[in-house]
Amino acid sequence: MHPAPSVIVFTTLSGLGFGLLFWLGIDTSPATGLIAFVFAFALAVGGLVSSTFHLGHPERAMRALTQWRTSWLSREGVCAIAALVVMGLYAAALIFAGAHIALLGWLGALLCLATVFTTSMIYTQLATIPRWNTPLTPALFLALSLAGGALLSGRITMALGLLCLAGVIQLGWWIRGDTAFANSGTDLGTATGLGGRGEVRSMAHPHTSPNYLMREFVFVVGRKHALKLRVIALGLMIVLPVVLLLAPFHHVLAVIAVLSHLAGVAVSRWLFFAQAEHTVGLYYGMR
Repeated sequence: MHPAPSVIVFTTLSGLGFGLLFWLGIDTSPATGLIAFVFAFALAVGGLVSSTFHLGHPERAMRALTQWRTSWLSREGVCAIAALVVMGLYAAALIFAGAHIALLGWLGALLCLATVFTTSMIYTQLATIPRWNTPLTPALFLALSLAGGALLSGRITMALGLLCLAGVIQLGWWIRGDTAFANSGTDLGTATGLGGRGEVRSMAHPHTSPNYLMREFVFVVGRKHALKLRVIALGLMIVLPVVLLLAPFHHVLAVIAVLSHLAGVAVSRWLFFAQAEHTVGLYYGMR
């Protein structure tokens, strides 16, 4: 699929924001400062707002909340609003009243995880994109969210373990994804229903000029470029932060680790969409 910047920003920032809110919610001895919560809410809300720019009619975004029974997008919106409201109440009680309502914090933390999970399921459910259609997709989203949140909240030991776990899942996701389209058994014959008559091949593209489907769902990344970007993503997202966390603590190194992780996740998300391999590409001879 075409990697729209708004979607990359949304999945990157909101994942980190809700991951940070999760750790703030389950903290047994939380700090009463305002900065951590403001930063977490800024990331989460900023990511959610950026996602509306990819909608054809952003002014109708609230209508998506009414389809929560059948739509993962709607469930994501409901969970996100619930998480922000509950965590907002938890933070307000903690900061302005000095009251640590642990139950409220845990509820908000679970809703934050539910938000990240529902976001991942928007993509996981799509059988038309075999690379996404795997339980590894929600596992990857959750692992990166928790790892990023632990890193941002200064939980060094937890961040190290979760970063390594996220790196393993990311590698597994890439390895499995490279053969997912071929293993799905989908080709031009199954797509047209004519496979029973023999080999089906396209004589000409369905359209003489680029159209919406080609712009949105057919995007090809060269193997060499994809490999380089994967190395960059893994290096920035996992390797460099781990190395910096293992070094003697220094605030400058901590900031670099966070920025490196954020940049790496953004590159990983770009690849996530750019290598999506939607089956509609079969009709255009690009799969």
